[in-house]
Amino acid sequence: MARYRDPLTKDLFAWEPPQVAVRYGEEVAGRGALDNKIARLIGHALREAREDGVSRPEVARRMATYLGRPVSEAMLNKWSSEGSEDHRIPLDAFIGLVHATGALALLGFAPGEFGLTVIAAEYADLIEERLLDDHIEEMQARRQLLATRRRSRK
Repeated sequence: MARYRDPLTKDLFAWEPPQVAVRYGEEVAGRGALDNKIARLIGHALREAREDGVSRPEVARRMATYLGRPVSEAMLNKWSSEGSEDHRIPLDAFIGLVHATGALALLGFAPGEFGLTVIAAEYADLIEERLLDDHIEEMQARRQLLATRRRSRK
C-alpha cells in the first residue's frame, strides 16, 4: 500500500541556505584578461535579461533613461563583445546596466577581484553580531587563561 504524502508538509532535507553573497560563479567570468571577463559578465547579464523577457533595445532604453544620456543596442553589443577592444563599459554605464537588468550579481565581480564579497544589507548586522560573539569568546578564553595563571601562582 502506497503511503500518502501531504503536499503541504515541507521536506526538511530540501532546504537550502539563502544566497548571501551577491555574485556570479567563477564559470561565468571565466579566465583571461580583465576586459574579456567583464565582456562575458555583461553578455551573461544581457542573456539573463532576455530570458526574463527584457530585450537589448529595452535594456538600452532603460539605461538611457537612468543615465540621462543616449545608450544604444550597438553600445551594448560592443560592451559584451570580447573582440571589441576600443569599447569598454564606463562605470556609470555599468551601474546603469545593473539597474536596467536587475543583475545584482554583476556587483560582486569587482570586489571579488580583491578577495572581497558583496552581501545583501540584511545580512550585515548578522555578520557583525557573529564577529562580536567570536571576539567575546576570545576575550573570555583569555580572561580564563589569566585567572588560571594567577591561581597557579598562589
